[in-house]
Amino acid sequence: MKVCIPTEGEGGIDAPVGQHFGRVPTYTIVDLDTNEVEVTQNTSEHMGGVGLPPEFISKTGTHVMLCGGLGPKAVTMFEQFGIDVLVGASGTVRDAIEAWQQGQLMEATDENACREHRHH
Repeated sequence: MKVCIPTEGEGGIDAPVGQHFGRVPTYTIVDLDTNEVEVTQNTSEHMGGVGLPPEFISKTGTHVMLCGGLGPKAVTMFEQFGIDVLVGASGTVRDAIEAWQQGQLMEATDENACREHRHH
C-alpha cells in the first residue's frame, strides 16, 4: 500500500509535513509493503506547472493521502481517483504514518476541509 504525504524541502521519510497541500515543493510516497520511499516534485499549476496535485499523485499508485489539511475541491478529486484522504498530519513523514497507523488522523470530509482559501 502506498501512502503519500505533502512535504517541505527535498522530501523524504524525515521531511516535515507541508501544511499548504497544493503549494508544497515535494510529495513523499512511502510503499508500506516494501518501505520504498519515492519523492515526487510538485509540478502542479500552483507551482507554475500543469494540472492539479490529485491528478499526478493518482498516477503514482497512491492509496492513501495524509496531510495537515486541504481544500474541499482537492478532497473530492482524490475521492474520484479512489484515494482516501486523512487530515491532521504533522511532524515528519514518519510521524504522520505512525499517527495514521495508530488511528489518530481523521478522514477528510467536506466539513473538515480547509476553508482558508475562501476568506473574504
